[in-house]
Amino acid sequence: MQATADSFLRLVKIMDELREQCPWDKKQTIHTLRQLTIEETYELTDAISEENWKHIKEELGDLMLHLVFYAKIGTEQQQFTLPDVLNGICEKLISRHPHIYGDVKVADEEDVKRNWEKLKMKEGKTSVLSGVPKGLPSMVKAIRIQEKAKQVGFEWENKEQVFAKIEEEMNELKEVVNTAEQDKIEEELGDVFFSLVNYARFLQIDADHALERTNQKFIKRFVQMEQEALSEGKQLTHMTLEEMDSIWNRIKQKNREAQA
Repeated sequence: MQATADSFLRLVKIMDELREQCPWDKKQTIHTLRQLTIEETYELTDAISEENWKHIKEELGDLMLHLVFYAKIGTEQQQFTLPDVLNGICEKLISRHPHIYGDVKVADEEDVKRNWEKLKMKEGKTSVLSGVPKGLPSMVKAIRIQEKAKQVGFEWENKEQVFAKIEEEMNELKEVVNTAEQDKIEEELGDVFFSLVNYARFLQIDADHALERTNQKFIKRFVQMEQEALSEGKQLTHMTLEEMDSIWNRIKQKNREAQA
């Protein structure tokens, strides 16, 4: 515990020194840091997806620096201090976990989530969905919306019902595809995506991570296809779709055999 405290105080001291002495650090505001923080967060999520523990450690350090940086600026602006931030989250955790720090009984993690949402409403939230950040990527936002709606009982009973909803939404999409009503087509396609995200949740699959796995798989196979075409003295821009598809299928087969 002491080693953790010492390390944290070392970071705070370095931040103080950089803010006073480094031309770049002196210029930063909460607004100039915002995009950098988003990038650091995505770098952390990439490392998590890859289960690269070395990079996870590095990215956590980068993100920790940003948190301390914001607290430093908050202190300068006489808005809050770092102790205010730390004590604030400590008090929130204690109040949101009455089954640990109080006499509330819970049966499982779902009870914990339901209690969490009830406590947030008592704290002044006007909607169970009010805590979903507006700036979240659309798929992650859909997941969070569905999880929060579930806590008040707005939820399908089983995955078969969810799949039936997907089929219903797909049929509605098919009906409007040929109408040339782009706004309506976009709306129905969004409904399909939302239903698929819900189905993934019922399968206990992270829809965002599942899609990212497919993204990475496609990138890997596409690069392999480019390389194989070059080894045959060809370029994709000069090949037919049938020729590219033939190489693609060979690569798929090779990858399957390698995984077997």
